[in-house]
Amino acid sequence: MSATAPYAGPPPIRRAVAAAAFLAALAGLVFGLLLAGAGPASAHAALTGSDPQDGAVVDTAPQEVTLSFSEAIAVGDDSIRVLDPRGKRADTEAGPKDLSEGSTVRYGVALHSGLPDGTYTVAWQAISADSHPISGAFTFSIGAPSETTVALSSQEAGGGPVGVVYDIARYAAYGGFVLLVGGSAFVLVCWRGGASALPMQRLVVRGWLTLTAATLAMLLLRSPYTGSGKFADAFDLAGLQAVLETKPGAALVSRLLLLGAAALFIAVLFGTYARREDEGERKDLTFGLAVGGGVVAAGIAATWAMSEHASTGIQASIAMPVDVLHLLAVAAWLGGLVSLLVALYRTPEIGSAAVRRFSAVAFGSVVVLAATGIYQSWRQVGSWSALTGTRYGQLLILKVALIGVLLMVAWFSRRWTGRLTDPAGAATPSRDAEEAGEPEAGPEEALEADPERAAQLARQRAALTATKEKRIRDADPERSGLRRSVLAEAAVAVVLLAVTTMLTSTEPGRTEEEAAAGSPGTSAPATGGPVNLSMPFNTGGRNGKGTVRIDLDPGRTGSNDLHVWIDGSGGKPMDVPELKLALTLEAKDIGPLPIVPDRLAEGHWSASGVQIPMAGEWKIDVTVRTSDIDQVTIDKNVKIG
Repeated sequence: MSATAPYAGPPPIRRAVAAAAFLAALAGLVFGLLLAGAGPASAHAALTGSDPQDGAVVDTAPQEVTLSFSEAIAVGDDSIRVLDPRGKRADTEAGPKDLSEGSTVRYGVALHSGLPDGTYTVAWQAISADSHPISGAFTFSIGAPSETTVALSSQEAGGGPVGVVYDIARYAAYGGFVLLVGGSAFVLVCWRGGASALPMQRLVVRGWLTLTAATLAMLLLRSPYTGSGKFADAFDLAGLQAVLETKPGAALVSRLLLLGAAALFIAVLFGTYARREDEGERKDLTFGLAVGGGVVAAGIAATWAMSEHASTGIQASIAMPVDVLHLLAVAAWLGGLVSLLVALYRTPEIGSAAVRRFSAVAFGSVVVLAATGIYQSWRQVGSWSALTGTRYGQLLILKVALIGVLLMVAWFSRRWTGRLTDPAGAATPSRDAEEAGEPEAGPEEALEADPERAAQLARQRAALTATKEKRIRDADPERSGLRRSVLAEAAVAVVLLAVTTMLTSTEPGRTEEEAAAGSPGTSAPATGGPVNLSMPFNTGGRNGKGTVRIDLDPGRTGSNDLHVWIDGSGGKPMDVPELKLALTLEAKDIGPLPIVPDRLAEGHWSASGVQIPMAGEWKIDVTVRTSDIDQVTIDKNVKIG
């Protein structure tokens, strides 16, 4: 039912119109959604460069430390900290200064004058444009590297149990929005009789409850999610006040206020509207509910667009309303699909006209998705190389394939819709009782005198009514075929939403390519790429097992920066008395070229200006000594240049 035109006209015309609509929708999706997601794309900002650079050794102390990012971020007073070898603050603690120019996002902190020689640690934490916390750390040295007592937390910002619960609430909010908006639209536009159907009422109310609970959870967890990572801080009033002063916090509060208006809408829809029998009054009320509900739904969708990735970057004033339309179209399509599935399985009253009206709504939703998807693709991916060469692009290709499968299943649903007939009138309760062999209820006085018997009869009548409805549904082969087809659509839609969930936490191709290009003013390597190696070792002595990790950047001929990390058997940094490396190009009889890196911190060594004379298959020998007598040399071949 996802993208089919209404079923009308003689059979040959119907088939031609439906086929043309299907092909047009498929072509639009392949072109429009090839580079776009089915929800607001989210991205983590990336650190693209720093001054001084990671691992650099400078002759004199710099006046400030600057960090460059791939997109706009939100920073606080302690977002960037510079710590001396003893762990004391080396910056003036005046807070980061915004040094951004044009599209370049850069922040800096001033340093105290007269800093002594040694290794300094720069720790940073900020909030990216998609409201996710990001963090990192690096070191640089003044004069010469030294030992440092700085110990930073290994937990990633936004990680841990708090991060898991926050992400669950984040995705539950999307699901609740789809059910709330899609279910309400299905009742108002496609099946007005569904306002009095208990299964439809439960679906919409559960969507409202899910979205409300998820929003409250996100508001309370926002402070520990972006800060301490402790559940206990969820009820810290100072932290909550700080959250309310941020853009994501204001968006969550606005969403809660709009959900209050949505509760009033639901009460009218399933109360006053459901009881209206006069067609004129119901028509006027339908118009009012459609306008009011549309405004509330657009406002709720705007709370995502105004606080996440659409609110930053290029053409934000266009991207935000486009994201709102995108979310509303997704809710009308997928939420309506779930509503149709519930109606087909739980209520026998829904007629063929309602199913065909949803077919038209779904087709319009897909057209909107295709149009907004083209624009989103340009903002988030930007190039065909990013489509095929990044994880974000590869997930989008998978999404397009799933959409194609969904449209094919919808084609079969459309064929069942064409043969669908309206259910026959229901028999009276007394007739049902006679068919089931149930004796008629006794005198009213007897039932009042025996409440237990009255309750038993009420349960029997409810069971008989449910059995009758199931018999009516199962007796219609066309309806059964449509139910199976729509169920298959819903199953594919669940997988599609799962892939979309992965996209919301994956860095878009455009941002990833910009981050990979390095900091502003630094030219990209002409050939090759960074070399990353992991080599286990065992010297045979006590505590002699571990892993050597090597990064050689930019991994091409000429000057390179080398970083070496040694992790012990428990994964923690491991210091060793001696570490040596050598490079050999056996095909040209070059080498071994010795490298003796400098120790920067516990388990971390670095060497700058490592010269690679020519491209080829180089052998990297690593010698690790863990005691006076325990030593081992390991090697690995790698292509450089």
